[in-house]
Amino acid sequence: MFTKPIHTKLLYIVIFVAALLLPWYVPDAYIFQVVITSVIFGIAASGMNLILGYTGQATLAHGAFFGIGAYGVAIMTEAGISFWLALPAAALISAAVGLVVGVLTLRTKGAYFAIVTLCFGVIAWIVAGNWIELTGGHNGIYGLGDPTPIPFPFFGPIEFTTQTSMYFLSLAALLVVLFALYRLVYSVFGLSLMAVRNNEPLADAVGINTFATKVISFVAGNFIAGIAGGIYAIMMASVSPSATSYLLTFNFLIFVILGGMATLPGPVFGAFAIPVLMEFLQFLQDYRHLIFGALLIAVIIYFPQGFVGGLRRLNQKIAARRKQKTSES
Repeated sequence: MFTKPIHTKLLYIVIFVAALLLPWYVPDAYIFQVVITSVIFGIAASGMNLILGYTGQATLAHGAFFGIGAYGVAIMTEAGISFWLALPAAALISAAVGLVVGVLTLRTKGAYFAIVTLCFGVIAWIVAGNWIELTGGHNGIYGLGDPTPIPFPFFGPIEFTTQTSMYFLSLAALLVVLFALYRLVYSVFGLSLMAVRNNEPLADAVGINTFATKVISFVAGNFIAGIAGGIYAIMMASVSPSATSYLLTFNFLIFVILGGMATLPGPVFGAFAIPVLMEFLQFLQDYRHLIFGALLIAVIIYFPQGFVGGLRRLNQKIAARRKQKTSES
């Protein structure tokens, strides 16, 4: 039922091989840093896609949970805890906070849920900027008065101190997250998620616990955001309140919408294409929001399922025409 066409599998293999070889054909260190950041943002956007794309819940607090994961790893590693323990612990903290927020807010629907989560995101940013004893305030961790950077992780003889090693760490995390989401989405529970998204009253009528389904999706998506935030903290070797900013949430939202909601590769494509495109269009930096607005309008009108969804529809039309010509002949 969920078997992919051979040519689709071949495309994924080509993309995977290209990703493995990418460090050797990126032109310079700055662009490579943008690529690594895009990989990390792709992880976070994939978590948002689980909540928004597959479950239909318009969360606007994803940046806050990303920041919780970042601060969690930063604080724990500076306290001497191994990164490999701090990362899942920080993600669990993000998930636990997400559980509390979800239980309190997911009984609201539509715009009300979006507004409540946006308020939580703003609160998280304010707390990060003012809880000086824990977060370092607006200076952040490794800010003024904190001369020790967040320590880089080690794995046996491997030291994650170079861009290449951080890239492969981020890429490995992205692949694990995509595999887990694939197994989740293409399962019975995944069908429950999409049933809630498509028609919540009907899903409730046929016996699906819609509230529990939404809470689980929300918690899982925020766990993924925490993973991305933790890796981001290690890559940057510092964390500031900007890691919890609601502006970061809107960036994730743009990645998901432009890339393609309810598609696994869509958010990853958006997280890569948009930042890289903006780097090559630095001379248009003053018109960034205008460009984003035009892209959103074009996508909503002509590609309501995003770039990847549009490609799928085009592929389906081509396949249907070929099948029709074959049957006619």
